[in-house]
Amino acid sequence: MMADLLGTPQSPPGGTDGLAAVQPLALQSLLLGTYTPRLDAKGRVALPAKMRERLTDGLVMARGQERCIYLLPPAEFQRMVVRIQRNALGSRGSREYMRIFLSGAVEQEPDKQGRVLIPQMLRDYARLGGDIVIIGVGTRAEIWDRQAWDGYLAANEQDYADVANDVLEELEL
Repeated sequence: MMADLLGTPQSPPGGTDGLAAVQPLALQSLLLGTYTPRLDAKGRVALPAKMRERLTDGLVMARGQERCIYLLPPAEFQRMVVRIQRNALGSRGSREYMRIFLSGAVEQEPDKQGRVLIPQMLRDYARLGGDIVIIGVGTRAEIWDRQAWDGYLAANEQDYADVANDVLEELEL
């Protein structure tokens, strides 16, 4: 499956830079919400039912930012890799990011109970304990240690409020 994920993207009719034209996302395809499942003793977590529906083709887990774990649908993972690869040869930062991002990426398919195994290296990276949070972030989900997520929210709440007007104004909502 990974070879398929990293295959060369086809240019859309009319051509662009090799990436599919940006299409509006259907609300039902977005990963949304906050969930608080627990890791079991084997390092497995049951994906929230609403997210399971959106990850029927499997998922890729990878190191995320701020010590979380990204859960990416295969198409979103491929899109990210293609965009990073475009810059990787000419940018040391892109090469370094790609090495770390891809070396920690693993394919997963939920079992019949909707559980996935979080590999030990990713649990260590995200410093996961038994209490975790899974959040939907649109085209991906993130797994956080519960205390780390609570701390992140507390530390960033004021920034969120401060930039809301600027961001929403730029979007012309």
